[in-house]
Amino acid sequence: MTEAEQLLWSRLRGKQILGVQFYRQKPIGNYVVDFYAPAVNLVIEVDGSGHLEEDIQKQDQERDAFLINKVLLVLRFDNIQVLQQLNGVGEKIFNVVSDRLGKAC
Repeated sequence: MTEAEQLLWSRLRGKQILGVQFYRQKPIGNYVVDFYAPAVNLVIEVDGSGHLEEDIQKQDQERDAFLINKVLLVLRFDNIQVLQQLNGVGEKIFNVVSDRLGKAC
């Protein structure tokens, strides 16, 4: 895992967000996602600078389309966001999880 992924994992592991279990490096179809919470159908990707390249962006779009077709919500953050704005990233994830748990009830 990258430094950013390790930092975010420290906030996701152990059911810290509303008791929801997250998994890291989870295979879904032909892809391996960074983080996955099946209880709320949520995928979180942490992207490095390579994801700014056009061919990688196209691959990301194809991957996201596949995941969305599986009724999964994909949140993408870049390394800088995670490293410099971890509280904001955590708040966004918390809000999405909370919203999706509310819809599941």
